[in-house]
Amino acid sequence: MTKITTVVFDVGKVLFEWDLRYLFAKLIDDTDELEYFVTHIVTPEWHYQHDAGRSLEDMVAERITEFPQYADLIRAYAARITETIPGPVAGTHEIVGELAHANIPLFVITNFGAQFWERFRPAQPIFDHFDDILVSGVEKLMKPDPAIYALALERFGLQSGEAIFIDDNHDNVVSARNNGFAAHYFTDAASLRTELVALNILR
Repeated sequence: MTKITTVVFDVGKVLFEWDLRYLFAKLIDDTDELEYFVTHIVTPEWHYQHDAGRSLEDMVAERITEFPQYADLIRAYAARITETIPGPVAGTHEIVGELAHANIPLFVITNFGAQFWERFRPAQPIFDHFDDILVSGVEKLMKPDPAIYALALERFGLQSGEAIFIDDNHDNVVSARNNGFAAHYFTDAASLRTELVALNILR
């Protein structure tokens, strides 16, 4: 059995909280209207097109054509997209710091839009701990596509079974396990810490 020497993180809901409501609750006072908007207009599924490589400009223009009455709110999505990320997930940044201090190789595989990433990354020094970061919107490959895991192994210089991948999405975890990674289904920092200690990656 290959010894696990390397830790690979997801970003959204593992390292940083993310929800469209964090932005739009500031802009839509009525709770029912807010829920309608984030489940029918600016939805996670629509947002994932940017993660897959589509430009914000094209997405926004098309959506405004479909829903002109929401034009200002749709433009706010593009202009204020980083406000959908309010801050770190409790406890995980501390784990990253401990791993980095122990000289454990660290990488990221994230479903994240390229233009969104360009705005978000410079303000987040936590990513300085990582040797490389694979961004879906840049590569135009998204988890759980097996191709993104193959690319990660190649680019990160890893052998199959050498790294544990941490993600909050069950489909992504299953695909990682089927494509060269051990994997941890993330629910909270405490359970992640327990697993990393059991693997002798953390003390």
